[in-house]
Amino acid sequence: MRELTRAEEQIMQILWDIEKGFVKDILEKMSEPKPAYNTVSTIVRILERKGFVNHKAYGKSHEYFPIVSKDEYRSFSIKNLLNGYFSGSFAKLISFHAKDKNLDSKDLDKAMEEVKSDLKK
Repeated sequence: MRELTRAEEQIMQILWDIEKGFVKDILEKMSEPKPAYNTVSTIVRILERKGFVNHKAYGKSHEYFPIVSKDEYRSFSIKNLLNGYFSGSFAKLISFHAKDKNLDSKDLDKAMEEVKSDLKK
């Protein structure tokens, strides 16, 4: 899997949300100022070449859908973040975040409870 550009990730977020759609559907979900139709079409085709998106053809129209899930990409991104900035250590990431956000021990305890709860599910 490869890292996405900001524009590619924006389009993937929309496709993950709508599950499938034509370029016009993606464009409708984009915030102002909206890029040109051809720009979105080009980015979607790049995503297809990268293996993130596939399509179903209806004549000359193409309906696109994600083939990489949001969870798969999220996991990939977090691993890259951990390896690139925190020597692969989740503890270093949490420590950085705690210092950056001035979290106290009560906040950290609450976060640990949420993690434990999620692991049980």
